[in-house]
Amino acid sequence: MTALGDLIEIDDRTVLVLGQGLDFDHDQPDVANALVHRVGDTLVLVDTGDTAAFRAALREAAGRVGRWSRALVLTTHGHPDHVGNNDLADELADELADERGVPVEHYVPAADLDQMRDPVSYWTRSFERIAGVGPLPAPELAGSKVVSLFQPLRPFGATTRTYEQRPLERIRIGSLRCTGWTFADGAIRVLRSQGHCAGHVIVHLRDAGVLHLSDEGNGPCGAMADADQLKIQTALGAVALVFEEGAATVLTDGHTFAVRRGGEVVPYLDGLLEQATALQEAALGLTGERGQVRPSAFTTRYAEAVAELGVGGANPNAAFTAMMAVNQLRELGLRPESGGVDAPWSRPVLQNPAPETPRPGSGARSGRDASPTDPGRRDR
Repeated sequence: MTALGDLIEIDDRTVLVLGQGLDFDHDQPDVANALVHRVGDTLVLVDTGDTAAFRAALREAAGRVGRWSRALVLTTHGHPDHVGNNDLADELADELADERGVPVEHYVPAADLDQMRDPVSYWTRSFERIAGVGPLPAPELAGSKVVSLFQPLRPFGATTRTYEQRPLERIRIGSLRCTGWTFADGAIRVLRSQGHCAGHVIVHLRDAGVLHLSDEGNGPCGAMADADQLKIQTALGAVALVFEEGAATVLTDGHTFAVRRGGEVVPYLDGLLEQATALQEAALGLTGERGQVRPSAFTTRYAEAVAELGVGGANPNAAFTAMMAVNQLRELGLRPESGGVDAPWSRPVLQNPAPETPRPGSGARSGRDASPTDPGRRDR
């Protein structure tokens, strides 16, 4: 049984700090796992979770990985359960500073800046998609309620910049070729994935053999309004390849509170992809031959399919399942027929219109200009 702030030592300079699950009924925020790693003289924090208790655990982990004289904070994406203590490195640096100071760098995805600045608007937009479908009050109330769980929320530090302010690099891990950014002379690789939300990145700690999926591994299908199912599933397949080739040996993520090693990683990732295909097959069956369905009815039956298939993921609850169901409808090519609450969704009509009957004088063989050889035609 794990608890908030438990530390799992991966090696003598790498620690996974465990978070906790979301509990709306008891006003308990979810807290994402974070990695604390040292490479050379650099302390690396991959996400910072939230809550004061988790901040204390991060401090403890920073003391375990060895002496350091500079700090690097890497934010995988802008959700509040990952960014609440992003000013911690500045605080630690101030405590260690001598007359030379302690350099600190902090990077976040540019595509997530808006939600980090105004998380209530981001969550309100996410919940607007399931108004009348999921068990929520008004979307703006639900958005405010969610964000209120994560106070104090400190997503920015004194040196925060975006990854995109650095030149994009080509990165190779085994036979995987991708783009992103490297730090500490290539020992830290940040890979663009952008599936769970618009700015999401994956982090590879080369020397520790750790690949941190963060929330790309939150089940086979994303729930957020800016989730991209194709990118999620592509990322899972690419990461499986890295482990098959032995280019990484330890898998961590944001919410399963586990460290997966060696031979258990690829079957786990394959299982997520199998769930994705099974869910889409179930969803097709729920939409019927006509491809028309009300989202509330679809969501109820989709939730049953999720349970039957044993689909997991972070913070399973009715609201997030409804959000995932709406994403699944879009994946199947359905669109709402109107803007009404719980209006039916259907597939666009693809039947070609009947060909028009040629009008006299407009066809290829009628009228004076029907043919260049027509004796009545005059060149103009």
